[in-house]
Amino acid sequence: MATQPAVDTPITYRTSPTASEKFEEWLAANPQAIPANSDPSDVSRSELYVEDKWQAPFAEMREKEPVNKVTGTAYGDYWNVTTVKTIQHVESLPELYSSSWQYGGITIGDPRPREDNEEERFQLPMFIAMDRPQHTGQRRTVAPAFTPGEMDRMAAEIRQRTGEVLDSLPWGEQFDWVDKVSIELTTGMLALLFGFPWEDRRLLTYWSDWAGDVEIGLSPELIDYRHEILMEMGHYFQRLWAERLNGPPSPDLISMMIHSEAMNQMGFQEFVGNLVLLIVGGNDTTRNTMSGIVEALDTFPDQRALFERDPSVIPNAVQECIRYVTPLAHMRRTATADADLFGHQIKQGDKLIMWYISANRDETVFEKPNELILTRENARRHMAFGYGIHRCVGARLAELQLRILLEEMHARRMRVKVTGRKQRVRANFVHGFRKLEVTLEKF
Repeated sequence: MATQPAVDTPITYRTSPTASEKFEEWLAANPQAIPANSDPSDVSRSELYVEDKWQAPFAEMREKEPVNKVTGTAYGDYWNVTTVKTIQHVESLPELYSSSWQYGGITIGDPRPREDNEEERFQLPMFIAMDRPQHTGQRRTVAPAFTPGEMDRMAAEIRQRTGEVLDSLPWGEQFDWVDKVSIELTTGMLALLFGFPWEDRRLLTYWSDWAGDVEIGLSPELIDYRHEILMEMGHYFQRLWAERLNGPPSPDLISMMIHSEAMNQMGFQEFVGNLVLLIVGGNDTTRNTMSGIVEALDTFPDQRALFERDPSVIPNAVQECIRYVTPLAHMRRTATADADLFGHQIKQGDKLIMWYISANRDETVFEKPNELILTRENARRHMAFGYGIHRCVGARLAELQLRILLEEMHARRMRVKVTGRKQRVRANFVHGFRKLEVTLEKF
C-alpha cells in the first residue's frame, strides 16, 4: 500500500463532540454564514429536512419544471433534477455527467478553494466519486463482499445479532430506537465487514457522521476539524492494514483491498476516501432506514396492522420503506461538456443535483407517492440505491438487514410506537433521524 506506515505512538481517538453538535454550535454562532435565499427551488436548505417540509417544493418542481436551475445558494449555482425519468437519463450518461472527485464529487458541496500559500488541498477520492475505468476496478474489488453467496453466509449471524439486540430492549419503557437499535445493528454489521475490533465499533458511527455531514463544508473551521478526525480514522485503519498485510486472503474488506491490484497501491487520501464511502454507505443509509421504518409504520397504522397480520408482505415492505424513507436525499454530477437536458442548456462545469428523495415521490411513477403502501406493486422502482454504474454496491446487504429486522420484530409480536421526541438530521444529503423515542408493546 502506498500510504505512510502507521505510527507506533498510541493515539486516543476522539468520540466527541458529534458532527451535529459541532455544526449546531457553529450555526448558532454564525447565523449569517448561510445566505438567505427566497427561491423555493433552493432545496439545499437543511431546515427543509430537519423540519420535514421538503415535500411541497419538490412536488411543485416535478409538476412545473422537473429540471431547473437555482442560483445564489450557500452551495453556489446548481441544477435540480427531480424525477425518475430525468435522473435515470443523467445517470445513464456517466461520461457526460461525471461523478469524479476531480470535478467536485458526489455531493452538493464543493471543496474549499486552496489558498495560494497552502499545501495541496486534502481530497478524498473514492470509487463512487470516480469515472471509468478506475471506478470499475475498485468497485469489482469490494463487490464480492456483497454477492448472493455472501448474503447467505452472513444471514444467520445477522439474524442472531438482530434477535439479541431486540431481546435487550425494555418493554413498556420509552427509549431511543436510533441509539439502541439502528446504530447498534448497523455499526455491528460494519465491524463484521471490516473485521473491526468489536469493542471500538462505535467509532465507526462517530466517523460516519463526521464524514457524511455535507453542511460541515460551509465552515472552514469545521472542515479542518473534520480533517483531523478523518486522519484519526485513517490511522486506525492503517494499523488494521499492517496487521493483515502478510496474512492469507479473508472475506473482510481490508483483506480484499490488500489482495487487489486495483486498490493495494492506494495513496493515503484515496484509502481514507474509500473507507468513508464504505462506512457512510454501510452505516447512515441502513441506519436511517431502520429508524424510518418505525416512524413510517407509526404514521400509517393501517399499514402497521397489515404487517402485523400478514408477514408475507415483508419482502416488498422492505422496498417500499426504502422508497418512502430515501436515506440519502441526493447525489451530484458535474457536466464535462455542454449538453441539452430535456430542453435545458447545460454548460460544461455545471453542477447537477439528482434528488432521489424527490424521484421517490414521483407521481407519474408511484401512485399516492406520499403514502406508505406495503403492497405497492412497483416499489422496487425506487431510486434510493441510484441507477446505472454507480448503483449502490451494498444494496443486497441493506435489504437483507432490513428484512431480517422486520421478520424478527414480527416473530416477537413487537409493535413500536413513537411516544417521545423525533429529532431529524439537519442535512440535505443524509436523510434520517438523530433521535426517535419509542415504546414497545405486544400486538
